Amino acid sequence: MASIFTKIVQGEIPCHKVAETDNCLAFLDINPLAKGHTLVIPKPEIDYLFDVQEPLYGELMTFAQKVAKAIDATMTCERVGMAVVGLEVPHAHIHLIPISHVHDIDFSRPKLDLTQEELAAIAKEIAEVI
Repeated sequence: MASIFTKIVQGEIPCHKVAETDNCLAFLDINPLAKGHTLVIPKPEIDYLFDVQEPLYGELMTFAQKVAKAIDATMTCERVGMAVVGLEVPHAHIHLIPISHVHDIDFSRPKLDLTQEELAAIAKEIAEVI
């Protein structure tokens, strides 16, 4: 069965897209830790990030770097943190999270409750920098 992220790639489930290439996709997390919290995925459904083969792995990291720089340029933060947990969805993904303190990247913290309009505006703002 296709993962939720594969369904997003295939257009079956909508997302707030930030950036896209032939092989990678970046979209806002719908349960963000911070405004601008973005997920970066390879389009092929690969469960574990460290099973992604070269050259796609390098392409994914370069893509994540471009997205992170756009997040950094548009969101209020000290840095953009990167986390790979990989337990909640069986599709490799990288969390890019605007942070100002180490606890800002703690996944046990309450998530923000943003409207679809707020998410769309954030995605547009980040996408315009890329």
